[in-house]
Amino acid sequence: MAAKRKSQRRSSPRSFYSRALDEAEKLELEEASQVEGIDEEIALLRVKLRELLAEQPERIDLHFEAANIIARLVKTRYQITKEQKKSLKEAIQKVLTEVAVPLGVGVGVKMVSK
Repeated sequence: MAAKRKSQRRSSPRSFYSRALDEAEKLELEEASQVEGIDEEIALLRVKLRELLAEQPERIDLHFEAANIIARLVKTRYQITKEQKKSLKEAIQKVLTEVAVPLGVGVGVKMVSK
């Protein structure tokens, strides 16, 4: 019985929040859950920062805060794991070794292989 309740809870993680939402908000929550990544959030914050600059040019503190939030989101967006870095490095080395070197392009080969 307890296992069944746990699996039911895991199958619908948004139900915790949906109890506090009206029907329109539940639809919006469902739509939002389909969005992958944070590109739209970054774009939205950029638009809001531009609005803030136009409407409250004297609020430098808010401008910096918004810019810092955008910077953190962009950093998060492009952050890669150590495994991804290693894989990328190996892919670059492979291209240089198998394609560039045979074509006589040797610039940077030693730098990448370090």
